[in-house]
Amino acid sequence: MAMFTVASYNIRKAIGTDRLRRPERILRVINELGADIIALQEADHRLGARPTALPLALIAEHTDFVPIVFETPTIGIGWHGNAMLVRKHIKVISHQPITLPMLEPRGAVSVELALHGQRLRVIGMHLALSATWRRRQARAILATLGGAHSLPPAILMGDLNEWSLHGGCLHDFAEQCRMAHTGPSFHARRPMARLDRIMVSDGLRIIAAGTHRSALARMASDHLPVWAKLAF
Repeated sequence: MAMFTVASYNIRKAIGTDRLRRPERILRVINELGADIIALQEADHRLGARPTALPLALIAEHTDFVPIVFETPTIGIGWHGNAMLVRKHIKVISHQPITLPMLEPRGAVSVELALHGQRLRVIGMHLALSATWRRRQARAILATLGGAHSLPPAILMGDLNEWSLHGGCLHDFAEQCRMAHTGPSFHARRPMARLDRIMVSDGLRIIAAGTHRSALARMASDHLPVWAKLAF
């Protein structure tokens, strides 16, 4: 059984709970995860030209990941702060940003990959603070899948900003996806809320899942990373 690991991490523009911006610290946490595919949120600065919070040179120097760039030309790596990192051995077939209905700037990104001889779709997202807009955004993302039995199988992950354990946009996603039990991820110093989620469609098996709670992760961002080990 060919297994692989995915993770989702809101890096808060590399600003830690000590209020210091330390991109190298974020990259150390990313290396701790041992994941093959990572969806990032708040990966670009919010104002001005929105440069990446994780400089490309640092990613290349300190990790085995390649960022997928969604805007060209760009000095950032994300779309509304959503970015995707994949290991160098994974083939990227296609990638595109997803425009979401929004009151505030929000978006999602979609990539199609070849992994272990199989095709795989991965969507990263950061949903709205408003419950009404979150549900609209969830339905817009699900509409891109083509149904619960979509091919290729899909992984959806990111910061959903959903404080409810079962309602809200989680109810919408549950129509087509199964939820990995990753545990609370916010606030990093005292995690109580399950804002960060990983979901899979049919065709994927969840082997294990959790929240990464290292001492470094508790300081690097106000969110902890969540991860899931999966198999086709």
